[in-house]
Amino acid sequence: MIYRKAKITDVEPIHALITYYADRGLMLARSRAMLYESLRELTIAEDQGSVIGAGALNIIWEDLAEIRALAVAPEYAGRGIGRSLLKTFIDEARELAIPRVFALTYQQVFFEKCGFQVVAKESLPQKVWKECVNCPKFPNCEEVAMIIDTRNQER
Repeated sequence: MIYRKAKITDVEPIHALITYYADRGLMLARSRAMLYESLRELTIAEDQGSVIGAGALNIIWEDLAEIRALAVAPEYAGRGIGRSLLKTFIDEARELAIPRVFALTYQQVFFEKCGFQVVAKESLPQKVWKECVNCPKFPNCEEVAMIIDTRNQER
């Protein structure tokens, strides 16, 4: 298994993976256009040439980044792939000197196990919500805001 930055040819499998979970109400959907636009932020987990996990680190501001679209193929769940992707993003944020990383998620338990803490959505800067206004669940979002301080994490 390898972890690497996504390529154009990975967009369709990433989209299929996200759509699988979005159709089940476990994460928000992402359009192909959004995935193409954020290609340089995306990292994948690959096994024998297949995309089995994906996610992105999106820089919001000088002191804040967001984990987006983190998903692992169901048949690979529970093998530490999501945790490894998350660690990759936290390490990347640390290398960029970004002290805080947050996620808006339906998977609170997973993020808590990885060291994130629940925070009030209102505590995040308004800039975070720029994409939320286009979401079909806005303003009745059920996602939980969670954050981690990268300076307090092991490498």
